[in-house]
Amino acid sequence: MIRFASILLGACCAASPALVVAQTPDAATPRPDVATAAAALQARVVDWRRDIHQHPELSNRETRTAALVAEHLRGLGLEPRTGIAHHGVTAVLKGGRPGPRLALRADMDALPVTEATGLPFASTVTDTYRGQTTGVMHACGHDAHTAILMGVAEALVGMREQLAGEILFVFQPAEEGAPEGEDGGAGLMLKEGVFADFTPDAIFGLHVFSTLNANQIGVRAGPTMAASDRFGLTVIGRQTHGSRPWGGVDPIVTAAQIVSQAQTIVSRQMDISQQPVVLTFGAINGGIRYNIIPDSVDLVGTIRTFDEDMRADVFRRLTHVAEHVAAANGARIEAQIPAEDGNPVTFNDEALTARMRPSLQAAAGDVPVVDMPLIMGAEDFSLYAREVPGLFFFVGATPVGQDPAAAPSNHSPQFDVDEAALDLGLRAMLQASLDFLDAEPPAPAPSAG
Repeated sequence: MIRFASILLGACCAASPALVVAQTPDAATPRPDVATAAAALQARVVDWRRDIHQHPELSNRETRTAALVAEHLRGLGLEPRTGIAHHGVTAVLKGGRPGPRLALRADMDALPVTEATGLPFASTVTDTYRGQTTGVMHACGHDAHTAILMGVAEALVGMREQLAGEILFVFQPAEEGAPEGEDGGAGLMLKEGVFADFTPDAIFGLHVFSTLNANQIGVRAGPTMAASDRFGLTVIGRQTHGSRPWGGVDPIVTAAQIVSQAQTIVSRQMDISQQPVVLTFGAINGGIRYNIIPDSVDLVGTIRTFDEDMRADVFRRLTHVAEHVAAANGARIEAQIPAEDGNPVTFNDEALTARMRPSLQAAAGDVPVVDMPLIMGAEDFSLYAREVPGLFFFVGATPVGQDPAAAPSNHSPQFDVDEAALDLGLRAMLQASLDFLDAEPPAPAPSAG
């Protein structure tokens, strides 16, 4: 994985190469070719999404999905490259006219969540995750992302002769994070040369999001999604019979105290008026029988930040709390803080965002594009956006007329995507891509002398 470099909000512009921006209008015109292509593809995109939704696959296990994507790209006359970062699929489309290079990315993996939507195409898949049997569900919308990019690829192939420049389609596995002990995701895609033979001038990605209605697009220039880090703590006590707690050291009670005390790190110790911080425990595992106090308890969780100094401070404070609470109970700690390289802040190139926002508005029509707040969720799209200028935008998933604040959120077992979002996402990605490729290049600077 690419390592997490220092990312301060005041210096985030250095996270990716500068983009040379042509003069652009304040508004973009909706393209008839986009409307025609989207209408022709709408039913197929819905079918793809439902099929992928019904057959979800965990991170680094996306064999069926990758095969479906590769078969589709071959059917379009492209030559897909497969097996990147285990199951990644890419393909290059060369237009009939010279122009820029653009990469478009979609993620393909699902989550260890048991679906509870009641949809006729709901997942019934189960798999093993962290040693436990679990349902598998597209609870974050990656099924929609994959189906949308499949549609975008088909539409752009149909426009090949009129198309300016070249497009790299990137279907990425393991955005949710590779299983423990494995590498994967955007970091491994980059390590294995996704940009080796095709260095794009920009990369676009989208995400369906429950906090917006299905007729809305949201975007934010600059820092957009938080940096994320995973941590692990093992509380080591001494096993004893449950009737004789004084005969051992109880790691369960110690772990409970660590979880409770750690809440004061954000609520009482960090200056969250500077930037938001989240510290969450996601799993506690220890013990096997009602009358045995175990030897150890494992805790895992996540830390989300927007500031490198605050990030390092949370690491230090969590280690301090865990070690001292454990010592007070006669236990000890083995800490992995962080447990691995995390994802950096997802940063939208400011010039690129300003340039493409009119295109997103053209796709959204009369519904204004939403200025997104800082989002504590994270995305490994951020790793691509450190290599080239990036634009990551959001498409609403909640039906129009329903309050997004009350809708099941991404990662919920009830999460669903209003299929109107598929059409809007397809049109937005097509409009933005064509506008980017068709833009007149900036006039060369006058030579000295």
